[in-house]
Amino acid sequence: MDISNFKQNSPEFIFEEYFSGNVTAWGLFHDRFGNLKRTFRVEMIGKLKDDIMVLDEKFYYDDGEESQRIWTVKIHGNKTYTGTADDVIGEAKGVASGNALNWSYDLMLNVKDSSIKVTFDDWMFLQEKGVMINRAELSKFGIKLGVVTLSFLKE
Repeated sequence: MDISNFKQNSPEFIFEEYFSGNVTAWGLFHDRFGNLKRTFRVEMIGKLKDDIMVLDEKFYYDDGEESQRIWTVKIHGNKTYTGTADDVIGEAKGVASGNALNWSYDLMLNVKDSSIKVTFDDWMFLQEKGVMINRAELSKFGIKLGVVTLSFLKE
């Protein structure tokens, strides 16, 4: 997809506004064959100071596992963003246009007793009433491993 295709869509997605404060998300992970493998909930708290957003994400999985990721996102202006987190390799890059945000990064993903490097191609689409829908494809060496779908609700 081309991010510029969404420039006329509303409501306008502004990362630092949407993620400031409390946001909850509910998600599903489907493998590359379409099989539902996992469901989860994410509770997020975003704190903005100047041009830095710290986004604390707590994940609660259906099998009882819990995890946390803390993002530090730099707001560059012109709706461009970069971010880091402990399990992100290098820097995540994001750009928004209209109601959409494309966020891409490499991540060390824990799988059973090991971890693998995967690439996330994340697309977020803001809807009415604070709802956002997120679809992320995970791949390794260009081969799709699965899809994560999330529904966010801004409190």
